Amino acid sequence: MDHRIYAMLGLCTKAGKVVSGDETCERTIKTGKAKLVIVAENASANTKKKYTDLCTYRNLTLSFFGSKEQLGNAMGKTSRGVLVIFEENFAKKILELITLGKDLSGGEAFGES
Repeated sequence: MDHRIYAMLGLCTKAGKVVSGDETCERTIKTGKAKLVIVAENASANTKKKYTDLCTYRNLTLSFFGSKEQLGNAMGKTSRGVLVIFEENFAKKILELITLGKDLSGGEAFGES
């Protein structure tokens, strides 16, 4: 199942509908363009708390998924701890795949809007 999520992230990257990196993601969230925030499961506790707080305050969907290396690889880049998807259809499909995978294996996703 995970390979489908990474493939969707790759498509999203090619379409130019995702940003990565702490400052860029934070700016995208604060401007109200974000539809889905993905934080790597192996991101630091500070990063997880920061994006949990940002998403809770703005009622955004946040999911903890994959490792930094896997997320970066899916985007064709080096490791990435945070991704923000700002296109509604990509966000819905990726969240659906993540939720389906976590329903089968356990895990967490919250804040669906």
